[in-house]
Amino acid sequence: MAKKKIEMMIKRIKVNAYQVGLVFKNGKLVAVLQEGTFWIFGKKNVLIYEMKSSFVAPIELTILLQNEQLASMLEVVEVADNEIALYFVNGIFKEVLATGRYPFWKGYAENKFVKADLSKVNITEQIPVTLLENLKVRPFTRKFQVFNYEKALLFVNGSFVKELTAGTYYFWNNAISVEVKGVDIRQQQMEISGQELLTKDKAALRINFFVNYQVVDVMKALVNNKEFDKQLYVAMQLALRAFVGTFTLDELLNRKDTISKEVLEQVTDKINNLGLVVFNAGIRDIILPGDMKEIMNQVLVAEKKAQANSIMRREETAAMRSMLNTAKLMEENEMLWKLKEMEYVEKIADKIGEITISGSGNVIGQLKEIFVK
Repeated sequence: MAKKKIEMMIKRIKVNAYQVGLVFKNGKLVAVLQEGTFWIFGKKNVLIYEMKSSFVAPIELTILLQNEQLASMLEVVEVADNEIALYFVNGIFKEVLATGRYPFWKGYAENKFVKADLSKVNITEQIPVTLLENLKVRPFTRKFQVFNYEKALLFVNGSFVKELTAGTYYFWNNAISVEVKGVDIRQQQMEISGQELLTKDKAALRINFFVNYQVVDVMKALVNNKEFDKQLYVAMQLALRAFVGTFTLDELLNRKDTISKEVLEQVTDKINNLGLVVFNAGIRDIILPGDMKEIMNQVLVAEKKAQANSIMRREETAAMRSMLNTAKLMEENEMLWKLKEMEYVEKIADKIGEITISGSGNVIGQLKEIFVK
């Protein structure tokens, strides 16, 4: 930037260290002044520049560079239409230079320029990631992140390029289309809830079903199929509907533990074509309508009553059999009969609070008459 502009017939000009004076006459550069004191004669203009900054040309730069002395003091960087240049001063990033010509003073600071070709997609220049995240550089880049639980596919101009693993990827921001399609490769659960289904005997019911699945082939899941999760949902829904329709309600309830396995067998090929694998599936609930539920409850109550009656009859039969066996043993063995008598005497004695013996007869005989008759 010009510091002084002096228009006199005779002028005294002082140029300090790290300054440059440009002397113009009739708009033409006629002299370049470096450190010192100078007398300028005639109608001439003098512009003083600090060498610590970039050079701002007062007239067309091409004309100024015709002066060999000035040209030797300047470093000119030309940035093409499809380029940018990263400008560093003493190793520290300062700014991004877009298309144009940029003159810089030599000698005062160490200037470094890293040019980048924006017409390509990949960033092949040796540029640190921290610099790519700089606010001045970010408008010129595209950033995609693939998380550690994902896999992704890279497409350039609509064509598949490669599969991407977890990481952060940068590309130059230009007219070329760049797309990264990612998918979660963790095990996931899908709920197929409230399916209104009819059994073979026209019984209406609702089933809540679940499926645990995982993406194993990213290309099949994302390229060969659109919305693979919705396709999986529909495939399981149709397979479940078809399976339920082939059995009566009683048959279905008896097979409820194997339904998931049999349904999965019907859609194995479809699941493979989607690039998925199913680890587990099952029925969470089978919900019957109100009237059907009441009928089932009545059947259940009747079954439980019948089971209870059967158990009671078995217990009674067992008890009678036990009594019969005891009677036979007592009939055959007088000692057992006496033991049984004593058992009953003991039970009766437990119920009697006091026994009165009258007279002075035989006490044992009187007790025998009480209990053994």
